Amino acid sequence: MDIKELHKQSMSDPKYRAAYDALEDEFTLASELIRARARAGLTQAEVAERMGTKQSAISRIEAGRNVSVEKLRGYAEAVGGQLKIQIG
Repeated sequence: MDIKELHKQSMSDPKYRAAYDALEDEFTLASELIRARARAGLTQAEVAERMGTKQSAISRIEAGRNVSVEKLRGYAEAVGGQLKIQIG
């Protein structure tokens, strides 16, 4: 069974679904960051070099948890973008 099938099956468990839903914002942030890097055609190492940090720091940023606005702004600039925060 692959990870997508396992996830689909696990979503029927109320505890799993609640835990997954609680992390929705982090998943969304992580996906947006990775998409932005992919659009820029950059590796994590290349983004790290542009930000003056290590690849492991970029990996943590892309995990989308406990990341500062300052780091997000630097990441956005490194991939040729601009940070925009929206509450809707």
